[in-house]
Amino acid sequence: MRIAVLLPCYNEEQTIGAVIEEFRAELPDADIYVYDNNSKDRTYEIAKEHGAFVKKEFRQGKGNVVRSMFRDIDADYYVMADGDRTYPARFVHQLLEPLKQGEANIVIGDRLSNGTYVEENKRQFHNFGNNLVRGLINFLYKSDLKDIMTGYRAFDRLFVKSMPVMSPGFEIETEMTIHTLDKRFVIKEIPIEYKDRPEGSESKLNTFSDGFKVLNKIFTLFKEYKPMMFFSIWSVLFLVLGLASGIPVIVEFFDTGFITKIPSAILAVGLVILSVLSFGCGLILDTVAANFKKQFEWELNNIKQDMKEF
Repeated sequence: MRIAVLLPCYNEEQTIGAVIEEFRAELPDADIYVYDNNSKDRTYEIAKEHGAFVKKEFRQGKGNVVRSMFRDIDADYYVMADGDRTYPARFVHQLLEPLKQGEANIVIGDRLSNGTYVEENKRQFHNFGNNLVRGLINFLYKSDLKDIMTGYRAFDRLFVKSMPVMSPGFEIETEMTIHTLDKRFVIKEIPIEYKDRPEGSESKLNTFSDGFKVLNKIFTLFKEYKPMMFFSIWSVLFLVLGLASGIPVIVEFFDTGFITKIPSAILAVGLVILSVLSFGCGLILDTVAANFKKQFEWELNNIKQDMKEF
């Protein structure tokens, strides 16, 4: 059984050595991989000194790093954490156990249920952002996940080798969660403790710009994965607006036999046409999405067959 520990890093010279040693103490037989994302400090050299497999990823962004890791690294089970020492390595056994027992394809280290993230995190608006993202995804995908944005996760080989990573940056966690829910992988959450970054270590996450990217990713994947629902919402919206602008025109026509509100009439017709077109787009794209899901299931079967030979 091969276990790979994945540590995406950018300017983590202060903590990466300790993170490697802590995971090695918990998983002495695991392979530890550090992918350095154009660090301007000694992250690369320190990771080398501590015996990790170190590689440079020149495309900037955590999503780009994770994409390369998933493509390059072969293992039975994967553990992904940050290099900033915010996720205690001692919880790794609890994350791996459901994978080993075949109870899950992805296990999430939940920072929020026990309140440690709220206590430790000193960055403004991060708690609000976590709650907003969690609420949106749980509403859209009828789930009950507690922590969407955590960077502490464990995966089986089936998930890693079938995950099409499209996100370039910090929205990767959101993409993985939505992909898991849409493709009906089994997901499990394990409460963990969270520690804030040590003094002198700075977060690379920009609350507003990266928060906007996460929300945009939710919007984009909702359109791609659930086109019927997405375009039906727009269809109903256009229809309501069309009726609101068109009913006075119809009432005037029945009262007087004339139409004097020409602009309102044109607007109403245009909005109703948009409503019909939106609904038609939803029907067509829903068929495309359904066929893609069938193709994806077929690809999963091929990956499972390859895993038996691995």
